[in-house]
Amino acid sequence: MKPIRRIPPSTTFGRLTPRPCCRPISLPLKPQQCRTFLRPRQTSQRAVEHLNIKRMRTESYEYNARRHAFLLFGAISGAVGFCYTSYLLYLRLRKPTKLDSGLPKKLDPFSNEAGSTRKTVIHDGDGTELVPTGNSTVPTFPRLLDLAVGAEGGQETVNGVEYTLVGLGVRTVSFLGIQVYMVGYYIATQDIAAIQSRLVKEINPIATTLVSNEKDELRKALLDPERGEKLWNDILREVRPRSLFRVVPTRDTDFHHLRDGFVRAITARSQNNSRDYGDEAFGEAMKEFRSLFNRGKVPKGQELLLIRDAVGRLTITFDDGKTGMGTIGRVSDERVSRLLWLNYLAGSKVASEPARKNIVEGIMEFVERPVGTVATQVL
Repeated sequence: MKPIRRIPPSTTFGRLTPRPCCRPISLPLKPQQCRTFLRPRQTSQRAVEHLNIKRMRTESYEYNARRHAFLLFGAISGAVGFCYTSYLLYLRLRKPTKLDSGLPKKLDPFSNEAGSTRKTVIHDGDGTELVPTGNSTVPTFPRLLDLAVGAEGGQETVNGVEYTLVGLGVRTVSFLGIQVYMVGYYIATQDIAAIQSRLVKEINPIATTLVSNEKDELRKALLDPERGEKLWNDILREVRPRSLFRVVPTRDTDFHHLRDGFVRAITARSQNNSRDYGDEAFGEAMKEFRSLFNRGKVPKGQELLLIRDAVGRLTITFDDGKTGMGTIGRVSDERVSRLLWLNYLAGSKVASEPARKNIVEGIMEFVERPVGTVATQVL
């Protein structure tokens, strides 16, 4: 075992001194407060120094009062809304609904079926056959009309005359295309066979019906200004089928505006033919025609009928919506009604080009069937 080494007494340790780079860190005894631009200097750190028990109680009471009022208002609003919705549902369920009364929008009067153009026929809730017009104000025209006007006697006087819709269209004025009225052309069902025969013989003298290429030839003839006017003029003067134009305004108008349009059309076609229309009798007939329109307003949706019977006499009837359909008057000279009819059917300028084209398509339906079978067809 080694002996413990002793340190000599002369050997001593010097006093340790801190290095110059190390300085003691002194912590402040109290937190230092600094003043800033937005925060004022705090004078105390006690959180409860400025508490106001009374103010806090008041604010709490007001908050709970507002909360209760808001909840009460929401409960009342919900109850009112529930009751109102239930009431509307009750009314809706009690209102009768016709399942077949809704009509498609913008339905064309004609549709293509199996390569041929057919008149579009729909039915309302009562089973009445209707033809859509494509117009929102006057959406449909009846396919058939039963009128006592034009009946010659016997059973027809009791049951009236059945008229079948041939075609329809809208009458517009000015370059803006302002719609004035919808017009439809009807022919007495029993007189269709005579028109069929006359039109078929015009294309094929030995045929009873027309095939596709012959129908195209007839269509061109009817749309040709000169040939079409001659053909319709001969039919109206020689065949004289009972027919009518149904006029229904799409906007409020009056009899004077309708009269001016009719008179201008008749005058434009008669002034260049003084031999046929220059006599005094025709002038008196035109005065009589003008006098029939010395009336008031024609509300939109009301029906005006221009009826031509078997002798060419013109009868005008009007439904004012209050007293029903009534006769305005008659013009006996058949030339007046013939020129008025040509204003819609043929010539270089017609009252309604859509109506003229639609009528021609309706004629094509007639001539593609054997003569005499249209009156007995079932749709």
